[in-house]
Amino acid sequence: MTTNRKKLAAAVGQLEGHLAWLKEEGVQKLAADPKILAAAPPVLSTGTVAKTDSKPWKKETPTFQPLEKSLVGGSSSSRVQARELELPPTTSTNPALAEIAQRVAACQKCVLGKTRTRTVPGQGNPQPEIMFVGEGPGEDEDRQGLAFVGRAGQLLTRMIIRMGLTRDEVFIGNIVKCRPPGNRAPLPDEMAACLPYLREQIAMLKPKVIVCLGATAVKGLLNNQLGITKLRGHWQKYEGVDVMPTFHPSFLLRGGGEDKARWWEVWEDLVAVLKKVGREPPPQKTSAG
Repeated sequence: MTTNRKKLAAAVGQLEGHLAWLKEEGVQKLAADPKILAAAPPVLSTGTVAKTDSKPWKKETPTFQPLEKSLVGGSSSSRVQARELELPPTTSTNPALAEIAQRVAACQKCVLGKTRTRTVPGQGNPQPEIMFVGEGPGEDEDRQGLAFVGRAGQLLTRMIIRMGLTRDEVFIGNIVKCRPPGNRAPLPDEMAACLPYLREQIAMLKPKVIVCLGATAVKGLLNNQLGITKLRGHWQKYEGVDVMPTFHPSFLLRGGGEDKARWWEVWEDLVAVLKKVGREPPPQKTSAG
């Protein structure tokens, strides 16, 4: 096998391992870039990748091991019962949410409107018990028009599943609806221009609890300048709605500072959120069980 074939076979093995992991975690459907699919080689019914002018390449054993294999609130041997999970469509079927999304799509109130690819109004249940609010769209979100679909979004999805929920049972949005260049934090004037849309959404959604993911979400929604390390785990209020500040998934992906301590702190916050809405986290299966 040539070097290029080995590299491609290894990449296919890694992809298969990653897809198996996603299926195990309950993810059934993923958005795919049509350009990438068009450029991919054909796949045989046996699962091997076919070369157009030769024999099928040998399928190698997957070697991919996701960085975030340990679930928040569980050990590396933990498993979540598979549940169907599909990202909601970009355009909401709820008339009020759709109207807000249309105004967001036409918005040019700040400089972010000039650099975005797509607006990201947020998506999910129009009558959620729990609403998640992050900082702003990243590259993947800017391309797809959906909130939290990149690497941090995948981790948030796993958190939601671990809570016993699916993404279509909650609502997920951001302080700003357009991607700041280079994924930088949104500036004060950008947040001020965009916050009215989020406030309208909250007033319409009427969530029982809002989870603020990271310092920017806390500053934008609550106008609280305290650091997230001091605020996390302490209940706040927004227009009569209980608000739980906690760390952003991207912070956890960067290591969280000290081993897995931050992971457990976030899980404690999410358990508190579940209790606030009258729920309990589902029992966690282990390899021994």
